[in-house]
Amino acid sequence: MNFQPGNLSALPVIINHKRKPEIDSVVDNSINLSRIDWEAFETAWDFKTHPFITHKSNGQIEASFKNWEEFAERQFYQLKANEEELNRIFIDIYGLQDELTPEVEEKDVTVRKADLGRDVRSFISYAVGCILGRYSLDVEGLAYAGGDWDQSKYKTYIPDADNCIPITDEEYFDDDVVSRFVDFVKAVYGKDTLEKNLEFIAEALGNRGDTPLKTIRNYFINEFYKDHVKIYQKRPIYWLFESGKENGFKALIYMHRYNADTIGNMRIEYIHKLQAKYESQLSFEQHLIDTSQNQREKSAAMKQKEKLMRQIKEIKDYDVKIAHLANCRIEIELDDGVKVNYEKVQTGKDGKMLEVLGKI
Repeated sequence: MNFQPGNLSALPVIINHKRKPEIDSVVDNSINLSRIDWEAFETAWDFKTHPFITHKSNGQIEASFKNWEEFAERQFYQLKANEEELNRIFIDIYGLQDELTPEVEEKDVTVRKADLGRDVRSFISYAVGCILGRYSLDVEGLAYAGGDWDQSKYKTYIPDADNCIPITDEEYFDDDVVSRFVDFVKAVYGKDTLEKNLEFIAEALGNRGDTPLKTIRNYFINEFYKDHVKIYQKRPIYWLFESGKENGFKALIYMHRYNADTIGNMRIEYIHKLQAKYESQLSFEQHLIDTSQNQREKSAAMKQKEKLMRQIKEIKDYDVKIAHLANCRIEIELDDGVKVNYEKVQTGKDGKMLEVLGKI
């Protein structure tokens, strides 16, 4: 139930051994290796920038990844060697040569090696952070997490002005998430290597699309938010407004930039405009159906028409909910945390949960 000085002094621990300076040195190095590994990922308190930026090379993400891969592997095996050296020292100190061996299995080493799929996804997450202003290519660590906005922190890449980036299955907006992501890659690595970099990213994502851009778009539509919620342990800092399974409307906002006008602005600037674009596209598909002599083209138009009709219905139903919330002009309090605020922005004046955000 408790420990007295006598209990502690009875423990068979050698405190001031002659090898203590050697032990301290190896321990300090191991702590530093672990800290560097932890700070390479954005959930760390002292995260500064993504490893692909730190290890940037030749204007190519592939080269940046290889540099990061080599660095991470050196860190991994150095920590493995440190742990084995500490094992040898303590085995020797306590005379446990017949009881233990110093070897450490790779699965027990606590820092991570590079992983192409995971690291490309984390690069995309970092890019979204820059798009929404959480991070900046010009300053280390958090550029904005509430308080007064400082535009001077953003020069190399300018974040989205209205804190709303739509995710659509076609390029209906110039500032949709894929367009903004492409601009980000261009800002980091240059326009000359853009196509090659997008191909590399698409390959890391599994090439689930006819083109690299389509693969990236499909990732944002189907997987990005799931990954984000998982990384942030069901406490997302980027919130996904989504209308339903037909993907009629999706848009990301940054929680720390949310204000009472965010939902209303989203409704006017994106939901209404997207609905108009759907209806215009629907007219075009109907024209193809009526005039085309190509059966394959006509079949594709009919399929697209049916999809658009479902999306229009979904977005109209969603707009009713959004209109109610926009009129409420809901404020949030960051100190209350993600869970409380996530529910708050979806709750009308009558106390009814309208479920306009992605499920977490």
